[in-house]
Amino acid sequence: MLDDQALMQALNSTPVVDGRRQDLWQDDQELDRWAREHGGLGGDEERRWLRTARDALQAMESGEPDGPGEPGGPGESDALGTPGAASTADVADATGEPDASAEAGLRRVLAGVRRVPRPSGSGIEWHLEAPAERGLAVELVLAWADVKERLPGRLRPCGNPECRLFLLDRSRANTARWCSMKTCGNRLKARRHQARTRETSGPGTE
Repeated sequence: MLDDQALMQALNSTPVVDGRRQDLWQDDQELDRWAREHGGLGGDEERRWLRTARDALQAMESGEPDGPGEPGGPGESDALGTPGAASTADVADATGEPDASAEAGLRRVLAGVRRVPRPSGSGIEWHLEAPAERGLAVELVLAWADVKERLPGRLRPCGNPECRLFLLDRSRANTARWCSMKTCGNRLKARRHQARTRETSGPGTE
């Protein structure tokens, strides 16, 4: 199964660069490279299922149609239904909570998948049975489910509303808010300080 690092790479494959959302997985060669590094096959069908799983997981974690919002407006989404064909309006409701469509997208990825016990010299090993083109997307969803079980409440979007990245908080206090203190934490703290300074200075003061 995919590990935590692979899961975070997938969730964080739509960063904001210079104020604009980038989708690293829109590049077929880049996604094929990632897939093969993690035991995938590459190819159109595998890419469609990986994008479907990634988009649905982002929506589940952020409560927003296409993961954390893009500055200036909503992003595009092809997370659910037929891979590559769903509307962003179907993924989250007006409250910001993922609606049934996000879960439906994950159910499509997992449809017909089974874990089968097989005897081995060390006891019983569990093997995943899934269509080859869907196998890596299934592993991505299972990696997310594993993190949710092992580290409840520690996978979350960055606290910077202009950032599309997620973080996995492994600190004892579980109080991390930023994907990076340097890039997001310090930036927002500086903005808040400037806002407080303007409020205390008042109009007509230097």
